[in-house]
Amino acid sequence: MNPLNNELQRRQFMAGIAKTALGVGLMPVTEHFFTGKAFAVGEGSATAKQVPTARNVIFLYMSGGQSHLDTWDPKPENKTVMGATKAIKTSADGVQISEYLPRTAKFMHHACVINSMATNTAAHEPANYFMHTSFGPRSTIKHPGMGAWLSMFQGPGNPALPPYVYVGNDSRHPGAGFLAKKHGPLMVNNPEAGLQNVKPQKGVTEDRFALRREISQGLDAEFQHQFDTRNVKAYADSYDDAVRLMRSEDLRAFDISQEPDDLRKAYGKDTFGQGCLLARRLVEHGVRFVEVSLGSWDTHVANFINTPRLCDTLDTALGALLGDLERRGLLGSTMVVVTSEFGRTPKINQNQGRDHYPVFSTVMFGGGIKGGIKYGKTTEDGSGVAEDKVGVPEFNATIGYALGLPLDQVIYSPSRRPFTVADKGQPLTHLFA
Repeated sequence: MNPLNNELQRRQFMAGIAKTALGVGLMPVTEHFFTGKAFAVGEGSATAKQVPTARNVIFLYMSGGQSHLDTWDPKPENKTVMGATKAIKTSADGVQISEYLPRTAKFMHHACVINSMATNTAAHEPANYFMHTSFGPRSTIKHPGMGAWLSMFQGPGNPALPPYVYVGNDSRHPGAGFLAKKHGPLMVNNPEAGLQNVKPQKGVTEDRFALRREISQGLDAEFQHQFDTRNVKAYADSYDDAVRLMRSEDLRAFDISQEPDDLRKAYGKDTFGQGCLLARRLVEHGVRFVEVSLGSWDTHVANFINTPRLCDTLDTALGALLGDLERRGLLGSTMVVVTSEFGRTPKINQNQGRDHYPVFSTVMFGGGIKGGIKYGKTTEDGSGVAEDKVGVPEFNATIGYALGLPLDQVIYSPSRRPFTVADKGQPLTHLFA
């Protein structure tokens, strides 16, 4: 059978051509890949749009459920729930955080700590999805993350670079959701390795590369004509984006080896620390949304051994990042967010660990946020929200508000279902300076 007359066999054939000619592979087929006729059709007054306070977001995600009591919401008067963890003063009057975060404590005058976060689930996968999208998971649709919304509404910050980048190894990331694939993140597993497959194979001249690209486009023309949808066009455009990136001088943004050794050491010589350094380089070059993940916060066992170790990794990188952004004059225009999918129990279990809990804390630095403040309050034992409960959609709406996104504009999915950036969440506008 001729592979060009069979969709799946032809796809396999094209994947081989792409890999051989360009050093890239095709994205996997999704359930609605060939059926979606339109990705985004907007309507509404967009009255929630405002002048942005932040141009960039660096989103630091603590995967696994970070303990709020051992980080951002210590209860120094309650030894029963605190265990071995102690609180320390910070650069912000009246704001205390865990002793495990001494470097970050020096920058809390730039921060707003939200101690009254509450989610609707304490199961990892749905809580992770909810935090990233403001929607519960559905079997029939995938919702976009904030970086995808930013790309769709405002376009890339630098046309030569991806609209946003994810640094980590979490395959559950929602990416572009139902939006066009071009709005999804570029996934970087190892920040020290830079981007792979960005140069032609050895011996392939510029002319030969152009010829191979021309052949690839010719072979694909029939398929694009047969399936003339935005989905397929966006898929084909990804090749053009890849070639543009390969030829861009801004590709050097991904090369953290250009940074001084002492600065690289200051961030921490681990994947998360180097990922934060990469994030700073990327926002300097126009990538407006960068997420960096740090996993293993699921401390059911030995919380008071594992959490200090994890906090040291976070504290080293976050302290270096905030200082670096401040020195370069970027902290005012860059919002640094630290969050997790949920918190952990005030009760210490029999394994000296903490279990899943739907109450937790988040922190925002810079990007127009009022510094040196706490918002919301938990009970004396950290088990419930005492004041100013903040849901995940409200939190994400606040990020979208900082970026100037039209929070009330309705966008339709390919199945014609209406969605907005943060579902029904309203931004916490009073947190802005």
